[in-house]
Amino acid sequence: MARRKPISHESDNTDRWMVSYADFVTLLFAFFVVMYAMSSVNEGKYRVLADTMNEAFKVAPKSPEPIQIGKENKVVSSAETTKTIIKPIKVLPKSQRTYEREMQQIAKTVSKSVQPLIDQGLIKVTKHDLWVEIEMNSKILFSSADSELEDEAFPALKALAEVLKTLPNSIDVEGHTDNIPIKNELFPSNWELSASRAASVVHLFTRYGVNPKRLSSIGYAEFRPVASNATPEGRLRNRRVKIVILADKNARRIVEIDRDIGQAKKEGVSSTNNVNVNEGGL
Repeated sequence: MARRKPISHESDNTDRWMVSYADFVTLLFAFFVVMYAMSSVNEGKYRVLADTMNEAFKVAPKSPEPIQIGKENKVVSSAETTKTIIKPIKVLPKSQRTYEREMQQIAKTVSKSVQPLIDQGLIKVTKHDLWVEIEMNSKILFSSADSELEDEAFPALKALAEVLKTLPNSIDVEGHTDNIPIKNELFPSNWELSASRAASVVHLFTRYGVNPKRLSSIGYAEFRPVASNATPEGRLRNRRVKIVILADKNARRIVEIDRDIGQAKKEGVSSTNNVNVNEGGL
């Protein structure tokens, strides 16, 4: 009978703990490397940051005595201290003063380029402190109920484009109509007609070299009239395209908002006064 071989038992591996230990040491090393990197400070960048923060929060020293401007023009009795009356001086911000000079120069240049049409009353140039308006009667631009430019409009718009393409200013092109309703296949209302007319002028300006990034087309329909729509003459004035050269993109909007708020307050006070008078009459 054959002798059975004894079953050999593999000895347990007593070195397996070294793998876990090596992993632990590697993770611990990576942790300390990250902590060191976070704690080190770039001295050059730190100084730049410190100087920048110092300039941003620097406050000018305040004088212990008020600064007097103007002449002393009032003297009281000896029993009272002498008081200095300071005449208020209106000083415009430097940027606004620069804008006004810029707008004045632009208005002169534009007027010179289209002077014959101004003499005929077909174009009107108006300078404001922060923008210049070029108002063109639709008589030289479009036929009735149409947004396609007439042939006689091209020379005038080309002359304007030659000036506008040299300017860095933003330009709004506004379309306006009278209050006579329109409804056809192309234009369901005066909104579409006014917007399409403004867009036609914008497209022509871009063809003549004006940067399209500075152009905006806006349609106001009949809701910003400059004359009464009760007469043919008034409706003719209201059918127009206005080109607005802006000193600042938001300047005109801010001025118009302030004006509308002031008008609303004025109308509110007037309405309140009327109500009080009526109640008193009762």
